[in-house]
Amino acid sequence: MSILRGMRIRKKLILLHTGFSITLALVLFLAERPAIRDVVAQSEEVSCTLAVRLLAVDPASQSLSSLRETITTNTGPAAALDLPPELASRARASANDVVIGKTAAGWPRAVMWDADREEFFEASVRASAARAAVLRLYLLVVAAVVGVYFLIAATLEVFVLPRQVYGPIRRLLAADLAVQSGDRDHELIPEAAIPADELGEIMRSRNESIMNIREHERALAEALDQLEDVAMDLKRKNHLLETAKRNMADQDRLVSLGLLSAGLAHELNTPLAVLKGSVERLAENPGAGVDPAQAALMQRVVHRLERLSESLLDFARVRPPEQSPVDLRTIIEEAWTLVRIDREARDVELVNEVPSGAEVIGDEDRLTQVFVNLLRNAADAMNGDGKIVIAAEHEHRDECEWVTIRCADDGPGIDPDVLPRLFEPFTSTRLDAHGTGLGLAVAEGIVREHGGVLLARNAPTGGAVFEVMLPVQGAALEHLDETISKTGAAIKT
Repeated sequence: MSILRGMRIRKKLILLHTGFSITLALVLFLAERPAIRDVVAQSEEVSCTLAVRLLAVDPASQSLSSLRETITTNTGPAAALDLPPELASRARASANDVVIGKTAAGWPRAVMWDADREEFFEASVRASAARAAVLRLYLLVVAAVVGVYFLIAATLEVFVLPRQVYGPIRRLLAADLAVQSGDRDHELIPEAAIPADELGEIMRSRNESIMNIREHERALAEALDQLEDVAMDLKRKNHLLETAKRNMADQDRLVSLGLLSAGLAHELNTPLAVLKGSVERLAENPGAGVDPAQAALMQRVVHRLERLSESLLDFARVRPPEQSPVDLRTIIEEAWTLVRIDREARDVELVNEVPSGAEVIGDEDRLTQVFVNLLRNAADAMNGDGKIVIAAEHEHRDECEWVTIRCADDGPGIDPDVLPRLFEPFTSTRLDAHGTGLGLAVAEGIVREHGGVLLARNAPTGGAVFEVMLPVQGAALEHLDETISKTGAAIKT
């Protein structure tokens, strides 16, 4: 079968025709030969039997004389006739009856024992002409059958297969070559050339597949054209969007600058109030002078005013906050000193549970501003009478070391309606002389600049709790947003 696999169809058919013819001839030869030989042998046995009976009746019969060329007759004892003992015994046992045997050459041999005459009658047949005639007839039959088959095969090869098989296959191959070469005028087989058989079904299916492919190609080309138009439109819109983004960035920068300016103005009130009180005391009693503690406080206030004024430049220059070790307990004490001077918080008790030596890397003045806003917000919420507890906790989250500072008061807590937007600018329930709605927004922005998170919630036992979570070693700017989002999600859960 591997030989047929590499042949063309015509060669395969010719090979199959030839093989079938040879096989048919062999089958006929093997099937008919035994039957024909049996018929000839039976005819020869009948002739021998008749010859023996005629010889026993009339040895000089004319009928026997006419058959001398094909039949040999003899009479006499067994030894004279050279009869085999077995054949002679059977003949004696069947006296006056014919017994059939074989000569040494294999021809039929009839023998009869005449008991009255006490002699054997023997006749053998050599029908060579008959056998030759039968063989010629046999060969003629085989040749006729094979000839008829070859005639049918030739008719198929000449008249049927070229039109019904070879032609359609050649047209199919030509159409496929047209597809491969890009000749779209000849890639489809004409309907008139498609036969109404299985090959025709294959051709029609192929034509439909080619037409579907071309239709899909046209649809794809149209889609690509539309996509190109959309891409060009997107490119134009992207250019406009980039321009708008740059404009929005400039506007956002101006808005942020305005917000920072408002926040700074808000933050200036506390140090200015401290200076105002000190100056008023000096004006009332110029001779009293300034004691060292008061002078040191005024010096710190002036330094804070300088840092606040520089915040605008820090923002305009996009300068990151200073990175230096900051002692948390110290800046909380400093923030509380400023709040007590600015606010009526003499009856408010501050419990600073932050351990000495708890440090983070950051900007000391900005972090002080954060806790000034948180403490001032707590004092205002308690109306100057209550208790504020600040504690710190060291944590390990997201492969980073953090310090969480919790500022809890025993005031009324945060209004649930305000809590979701607590850190938005100008969100406040005290928009009067003591509140502008900027303090917590500014604090949240400073904490975010340090790579931290500022959260607010109401305690189950009452009061508000603010949590300032800061990285111990600071946060890289490129990972700042990722750290804040991960940390915020972890804390909320």
